[in-house]
Amino acid sequence: MADEPAANVSGGSDGGGIDTRFASGDPDTRAEAVVDALGDRYWQKTYGGRDALPCLVRTILSQNTTDTASQPAFDALVERYDGDLAATLATADHDELADTIASAGLYNQKARAIIEAAEEIIAEFGDADAFDAFVREGDPATVRDRLLDMRGVGPKTADCVLLFAGGQNGVFPVDTHVHRIARRMGLAPPDADHEGVRAALEAAVPEAKCGFGHTAMIQFGREFCAARKPACLDGLDACPLADQCDRVGVDPDAGTSVDPTETT
Repeated sequence: MADEPAANVSGGSDGGGIDTRFASGDPDTRAEAVVDALGDRYWQKTYGGRDALPCLVRTILSQNTTDTASQPAFDALVERYDGDLAATLATADHDELADTIASAGLYNQKARAIIEAAEEIIAEFGDADAFDAFVREGDPATVRDRLLDMRGVGPKTADCVLLFAGGQNGVFPVDTHVHRIARRMGLAPPDADHEGVRAALEAAVPEAKCGFGHTAMIQFGREFCAARKPACLDGLDACPLADQCDRVGVDPDAGTSVDPTETT
């Protein structure tokens, strides 16, 4: 089984979580069958245990860019703002922080979001430890709503914090890979928005499998199910999940692929 890459919003093997084996072979839904196949190919983990503020920062940096671009920005931020991360970020100079995280792109917006998030954490919770406790012990819906109230925090970012820091089962974060693949495979309606895909997957995948389903589906998107040229365009035998896929928007005979929303 493959190791989870470090250049991943989960943090890879150093990002918390425990390697786990889940029962497979008799799935109740096609979405569960897909997640089982991904878990057999990549990894199966129970996530949780990351500190909530670094997880939040790491996920904000990952927005609209690749993990290989955002990871150096996160590493540079942690190196410059060591010690009490909440206090140092809450009082950070915007331009200095933006320069530090420049490799992640959209650095001015992301710097503002990070500083304001740290300010809110200090003002409302007092310190990062209390924020950790809120994320891990609070009602997941309440935690998610509070995170979504922060500047620059969208559904994917909030769900990643719930999963990787909070260790919440039943959370299936939806990034661009998950959004595309779920609609293309027919695991969600072709025109489903972010929340529609999330609802479809969380309803069809057992709670304990949602976390690694998210990270393994991202890896599958990188290796096989790319936006413009999915592997099936080279023949159905080029994709290990071809027999589970509706190929919405994909025509292997014509060698074409379009966004699933364009088929509706």
